[in-house]
Amino acid sequence: MLDVTGPLQAFHEARDPATGTPLYRTILASSHGGPVMTDTGIALDTVALADLDPGEIHTLIAAGSDEMLDALGDANLIGWLEKYRGKIARIGSVCIGAFILGAAGMLDDRACVTHWRWCDRLQAMFPQSRVAPDPIFVRDGPVWTSAGVTTGIDMAVAMIEQDLGRDAALAVARSLIVFIRRPGGQSQFSLPLEHQANDNTGRFDALHGWITQNLQTRLSVEDLAEQTGMSPRNFSRTYKSATGLSPARAVKLMRLEAARTALEQTDKRISKIALNCGFGDDERMRRCFVKHLGVAPSDYRERFKATT
Repeated sequence: MLDVTGPLQAFHEARDPATGTPLYRTILASSHGGPVMTDTGIALDTVALADLDPGEIHTLIAAGSDEMLDALGDANLIGWLEKYRGKIARIGSVCIGAFILGAAGMLDDRACVTHWRWCDRLQAMFPQSRVAPDPIFVRDGPVWTSAGVTTGIDMAVAMIEQDLGRDAALAVARSLIVFIRRPGGQSQFSLPLEHQANDNTGRFDALHGWITQNLQTRLSVEDLAEQTGMSPRNFSRTYKSATGLSPARAVKLMRLEAARTALEQTDKRISKIALNCGFGDDERMRRCFVKHLGVAPSDYRERFKATT
């Protein structure tokens, strides 16, 4: 439901400040038209794709669905997208709606994203795409993809800013009480939660807690192995099998998460945060932020610093 209604509400809120007239006309469409049941039990009325004039569509957004993989076999839907994609100025997706775009060839040679649980599968099914697992939304030319659920709203607000300017997007963001400046590069979820989600056995929970308390130290593979009572070689193999990450990458991401929190919640100098989180200096931390989040630490603080 929210994959559809989140962006729909954002576009609905975009209005002429003088007259209050809506600036977008929105239509819900499906392969054959009629009511489409959502996962909440509420049906949404739709028109059939065949009744649309593709030349009048500026933006098309594919929403996610519990039956998304079944929808990939809908020849009418995929065929319509393949036929008319060149006539549509901007195409987007919310959550696993990205699979629909992939099936229509729209993700070939493009960066994209979907819900983090489905990123590996999206990459496997559409190897010509470049799936980025972290961002909340990605824009690559005319194709936009978002991670899912509320990130569809972030993507819609960014589209409104592209069309109408920052003031219009800010007005929508204020109306919906969301961040206008939440960038597409912001990670989908907390990095410690990623480790916990991947490590279903909880075998390394204690180690992760210890790492967060000792980020300012070296934290080599040998240090981590000693903490777990394992040999370095056995620890590296076991840890990667359990979490999907090498120990070095896990430590880097946990340093990044700690630095993000410090930037959001404290007034400490960036150089001090870099030292406390184990980056050594602020330049190494800056490179890590740019690589993983797409913004420098100073820009991140400006966007997400908590206000009192």
